Amino acid sequence: MSSRIEQIIEEIEEYVESCKYQPLSTTKIVVNKEELEELLRELRLKTPDEIKRYQKIISNKDAILADAQTKADNIIEDTKRQVQEMVKESEVMQQAYAQANETINSANQQAQAIIDSATNDANSLRLSAVSYTDEMMANMGQIVGNILEDAAGKYNEFVRALQASADVIRQNRAELAPQLSGAAAQSEAAQAPVQDLQSDDLDSDLDDFDDDEE
Repeated sequence: MSSRIEQIIEEIEEYVESCKYQPLSTTKIVVNKEELEELLRELRLKTPDEIKRYQKIISNKDAILADAQTKADNIIEDTKRQVQEMVKESEVMQQAYAQANETINSANQQAQAIIDSATNDANSLRLSAVSYTDEMMANMGQIVGNILEDAAGKYNEFVRALQASADVIRQNRAELAPQLSGAAAQSEAAQAPVQDLQSDDLDSDLDDFDDDEE
């Protein structure tokens, strides 16, 4: 049964596969920012819980070993009690001792087998947990890297578009500058004769007024 974090990673991969490519591109895609951020937000929330769960599995190694040691100790203690009872009840002491030694050796072998098995199980669990966590982090790193690369490409395209617009504006203003200078000169030249004509008319009117008074 897969964990929720594995399901989220699969959903992100399926979502990326379903996205449309940008025009004239076979590598860059168009994504829904809110939908992708929601998946990443849930991934960030679930990741600590998953890591804690596998850390708990790793920490259980000591508990497994401790339980195995306790079982082994109990076997040895039971065996010692059995040996003591056998020695007391047996009339042939040598036979009793030999049987006791054999029983103790068998118990020690069983205890060691339990400890070895528990150690192997604990190490296997730890290796699986570490490998899974590393793989999960690698997938997350690849997804985030792809998102950052796509965002950087869009930003560079936006800057280039703004720069091109600024260049066009500067070029248009440079082309208009001579026309503006010429228009200003023509305007000043057109106003000068009008002012002179108005002054001459005023002088003529004053002369006529003086003649009438005489």
